[in-house]
Amino acid sequence: MNQVLTPVSKPTFAEALRFWVKLGFISFGGPAGQIAIMHTVLVEQKRWISDAKFLHALNYCMLLPGPEAQQLATYIGWLLHGTRGGLAAGILFVLPSVLILLGLSLLYVTIGTLPALQGVFGGLKPAVVAIILLAMVKIGQKSLLSPLHYVVAVASFVGIFWFNVPFPLLIIGAAVVALVAQRWFPAPAGSAAAQAKAAQAEEGYFLTSQSVVPGTGFSLPRLVRQLGVSVALWALPFGLFWLLAPDFSFWRRLSTFFTQAALVTFGGAYAVLPYVAQVSVEKLHWLTHGQMLDGLALGETTPGPLIMVLAFVGFMGGYTHFGGALGLGALGLLTTTYFTFLPCFVFILVGAPLIERTQHNAHLKAVLSIITAAVVGVVLNLAVYLGRAVLFPTGRFDLADLHWPSLVWLLISLVALYRFKVNMILWIGISAGVGLLYYLLSGYLG
Repeated sequence: MNQVLTPVSKPTFAEALRFWVKLGFISFGGPAGQIAIMHTVLVEQKRWISDAKFLHALNYCMLLPGPEAQQLATYIGWLLHGTRGGLAAGILFVLPSVLILLGLSLLYVTIGTLPALQGVFGGLKPAVVAIILLAMVKIGQKSLLSPLHYVVAVASFVGIFWFNVPFPLLIIGAAVVALVAQRWFPAPAGSAAAQAKAAQAEEGYFLTSQSVVPGTGFSLPRLVRQLGVSVALWALPFGLFWLLAPDFSFWRRLSTFFTQAALVTFGGAYAVLPYVAQVSVEKLHWLTHGQMLDGLALGETTPGPLIMVLAFVGFMGGYTHFGGALGLGALGLLTTTYFTFLPCFVFILVGAPLIERTQHNAHLKAVLSIITAAVVGVVLNLAVYLGRAVLFPTGRFDLADLHWPSLVWLLISLVALYRFKVNMILWIGISAGVGLLYYLLSGYLG
């Protein structure tokens, strides 16, 4: 007879807050790495949320414009502690990145690049690739449940890797496949044994797919109130700029531009960067192509979502437009961050109460399960994309150009994390130290 696990108690707001602060500083590796960290800690270690509940929230966030990992953190924070929990999780997910990127941006325009910092991240990047690979394995083990799921995952990888199919089209295609499959090959009702197995898999968690979260369902007064607050929060900076800031037309242009960018960020930062680069470099002349690439490098080597690279563009916009004014460059960065992430909070805090009621809709669950299978292919693509950049930094796929230290540390990371279950946060710190040590030794010996 199987042992029934005692559910963990609800975490206090202070306990959750400590985790969200820590996550903000260790969330390297893009969305896949960030989602992997949350899954490892929240599902496997703390057992605050079951795998089924986690994937349900993730599937919703994958459909939204904006950084899905930040939105997932906001969703889970809301599930745990309501609106204040969602705000805390979402803000703390990006706040360390904002502060670090602000510091790096100021250093960038004053004293140039920091080679030692690149050395630190040279150790982090192979470890991050290992984390992403393990995340793909874990998600795949729990979501690839039939031959159709495997076919969708493979097709998703092939489409995005070889044919550059945009991420939103992959999601739409997966949904279409799911609807067609339901129409022509309706799934049989789950057996009692299967239902019992699913229920058993959620034992011992605080939040499960059976949990009833207060304040869910449709409420017209709440919806109107939330939308009104959202519009007011969007409009407030315009009034402040008109009253207090120099050259209101610049701030109006910057604010509306990054609001538009935030609303079309389907598929992550890589999908919107070409649009942002084209407008900010060629039309607005806020920065050069070379500076745009440097900003992407800074975004890649800081925790938090890669979409933070837009904040660097905003910094350079204010810095350049006002003749090298560091203070107005910093204001441009903070303004860009505000308008980039405001829609993310609106989508979650307004949409999550509605989407929670769809959790037991069998047809919708079947569609979302196919979407999750497509996500497995996308995660594999990200691992290959980042792995190539880490292992072949010259861009040439030749054995002579293979960066052996990165390959060695990638393999060591896989063994440490998978075989010996080394704490992920501890391993990130170790990897940073090893990267710095390698940089110092390389400089001393070279």
